[in-house]
Amino acid sequence: MSWRRGAAGGGGGGDGAVARRWVLLLCAGSFSLGLLFTSGMWTLPEATEVAKPNERRGKEAELAAVDCDSTKVGQKQDFRDTLQALDTHNAVQTLDKTIANLETELSAARTLQESFLNGSPVSQEYKASESSGRRKYLMVIGINTAFSSRKRRDSIRNTWMPQGEKRKKLEEEKGIIIRFVIGHSAISGGIVDRAIAAEDRKHGDFMRLDHVEGYLELSGKTKTYFATAVALWDANFYVKVDDDVHVNIATLGQILSKHISRPRVYTGCMKSGPVLSDKEVRYYEPEHWKFGDKYFRHATGQLYAISKDLATYISLNKHVLHKYVNEDVSLGAWFIGLDVEHIDDRRLCCGTPPDCEWKAQAGNTCAASFDWRCSGICNTVENIQGVHNKCGESEKALWTASF
Repeated sequence: MSWRRGAAGGGGGGDGAVARRWVLLLCAGSFSLGLLFTSGMWTLPEATEVAKPNERRGKEAELAAVDCDSTKVGQKQDFRDTLQALDTHNAVQTLDKTIANLETELSAARTLQESFLNGSPVSQEYKASESSGRRKYLMVIGINTAFSSRKRRDSIRNTWMPQGEKRKKLEEEKGIIIRFVIGHSAISGGIVDRAIAAEDRKHGDFMRLDHVEGYLELSGKTKTYFATAVALWDANFYVKVDDDVHVNIATLGQILSKHISRPRVYTGCMKSGPVLSDKEVRYYEPEHWKFGDKYFRHATGQLYAISKDLATYISLNKHVLHKYVNEDVSLGAWFIGLDVEHIDDRRLCCGTPPDCEWKAQAGNTCAASFDWRCSGICNTVENIQGVHNKCGESEKALWTASF
């Protein structure tokens, strides 16, 4: 009320001026308070606070970089593992080859040791072969014989098998080794063993095996023959022939020489005859139930040849190769699951005259002749000379042949 009165009356001008100053001061104070309040609400973040989002992004980038680096490291590690695996595989293969070579050398060393212990002249031949650098031969012909077959051996010596210096010349010039193959009796050093030793001293054409002779042991004898032969002589082929078969050596050499470039050759007259389950018949097969009605294809047992790789395979695996009663079946069984080339050559199983005679006249000389009905030449001792006269190749053919 007093304020209005002063204003209306125009008097008391000093009081009104004071009031206006307070209003101005109040307004100024309110404005200042407002600025303070507003500045508190909108204070700018400090530099450290602004950098935090960028720092988080940097950390995330670092984490991502670490992950990439980890992936690269992992990839490098995987690659190194792969290389190590490949190196290990190659090392294993190299080791396998080394072991195989060592086993072959060990087999040869054992055979040589046994030869020394048995006093066989073959050991001297082995030493000569080693001293001359282990020469390469075309073929080794092993003639399977028995203690009771002295007359058969003499009939072969008198017909197709060179003797004395001619046999040595055949080895040196043509690379052909020929030996009668025989083991020992159940009582080693008995009378039959002494008889063979005396015969060997006379002719020097035996290959003695660490094997007990017996008709039902032919499969084991065949296995031991190949294992021993491949240890003694480095040849392209190893031949097994019975002592009641006539052989033309030059023709056989020409046939086999055509297959030298093939690593796993198994050649002969291939057959697949019936499996005999009757105990009363010849060639009875006790394990007939394994085969069914017919055998798989295999070479007939009178004569067949195998390459060095197959003879080496027999040598290295002789302890686990199963033996059937019939040795030709056993040999075929050892190869049936392998990558082996079976070659059926009918010149290796010709008949006796007139069959082989007609073929010789036609220019198709047979390598081996025998009678099927006798599984060899019937009455061999009496008849092999006649077969040789009519079907045998000339001596000149042998010495002029090129293998």
